[in-house]
Amino acid sequence: MRRFLLALAASVTLAGAAPAQTTPSPTTPPQPAAAPSFTTEQREEIVSVLRDALRRDPSILRDAIGALQESDRAAQEETRRQALLANAEALFRTADDPIKGNARGDVTIVEFFDARCGYCRSFQPALNQLLQRDRNVRVVLKDLPILGPNSTLASRALLAAQRQGKYEALHDALMRLRTDTPETVIQAEAQRAGLDWARLRRDMDDPAIMRRIETNLALAQRLGVEGTPALVIGDRLIPGAIELPDLERYVREAREGRRG
Repeated sequence: MRRFLLALAASVTLAGAAPAQTTPSPTTPPQPAAAPSFTTEQREEIVSVLRDALRRDPSILRDAIGALQESDRAAQEETRRQALLANAEALFRTADDPIKGNARGDVTIVEFFDARCGYCRSFQPALNQLLQRDRNVRVVLKDLPILGPNSTLASRALLAAQRQGKYEALHDALMRLRTDTPETVIQAEAQRAGLDWARLRRDMDDPAIMRRIETNLALAQRLGVEGTPALVIGDRLIPGAIELPDLERYVREAREGRRG
């Protein structure tokens, strides 16, 4: 009975919103069947039945709202999945992207991160533990400075450090910080990591470095990334920091070629 009432409510809603029908031309593809049409009297009777049912069992409305929310969530997830597929080349196979873990791993995690983001920093231990436990995971790092000028400064330093083969060393140092990343802090961490600071500072001003950052920002926008960290594992976009058990589960499901 509950399912019948929910379907009836949907039919009434669709009938009220149904557009006028037009005769298709020879080049127009077939249209879906029109929503059922009710007379005014029929609609009033149906609404009366629904009101009476809701008075008797208000949980019907809660279930209807829940079903709509689930439908919206599924639609959003499918939109994100299609965006990931359309941008797979940029996500997984950009030659210049920094890599952690096994460069030939059978599962790739793409992490969009901001070096100043506290959630990104708190997520790093879980990611590092995963890489220690699972030697067949590849991590692609996408610098996404969204928290102001010092975020951009840190990203420029990281990408410049890659030219000296020290991206990972500086990345790990900055992600361990509990302070901001002004230039003085970056310089101290870079020199501690064995980087040539004079060379690094020159490379940071190379326009090519900023173009790489802008490319990451544009990619994140296409995917609907709204904050950091954001992970792509298989055909999932996972917003926010997650715990190690969830991270391992997503990797396992990607490896098995299935979703949870």
